[in-house]
Amino acid sequence: MRRAQTRLFGAGRLSMHWQDGEQIRQMLDAVFNDILAQRMREMPVLNPALAVRALGFNRYNADWVGVLITPWFMNLLLLPVEDSQWPAQAPGSKFDQAFPYGSFEFVVADEGQLGRYAQCSLFSPMFQFADQAAAVAAAESALQALLAVPVPRAISRRDLLRGNLVRP
Repeated sequence: MRRAQTRLFGAGRLSMHWQDGEQIRQMLDAVFNDILAQRMREMPVLNPALAVRALGFNRYNADWVGVLITPWFMNLLLLPVEDSQWPAQAPGSKFDQAFPYGSFEFVVADEGQLGRYAQCSLFSPMFQFADQAAAVAAAESALQALLAVPVPRAISRRDLLRGNLVRP
């Protein structure tokens, strides 16, 4: 696994310099499998049918965006690039991130081996998923929908005459 270079963001806060999505997926899988083994073992919120898996992690604006599946949560994650603004915020801080689908609230987090990242909860706990395939399908659908530009609704003649020109 290629190692990410460590960089300082903002007020001297540590974060990683990511080279590509594959490097990010490998690092997330390794770090969260360690967390599963060391910190989450025996916790009642774990779905034993699920495993850690990172999906996506392509560049979107100033960040890398993807989904992380674990036996205890499914989150959208943002990992910063050098010109990202949010890594200077303290862990626990919240900010809104705009995507084609809409705006979502993210919470800044910090994990020793990853540095700063931001997370937006999709599911927690994960008991509604019968198996890994179902969780992966949900994650892929969420990521695809998040980045898809909504198709504008056509304005009907009736709406036009009534002055109802607002599209959802």
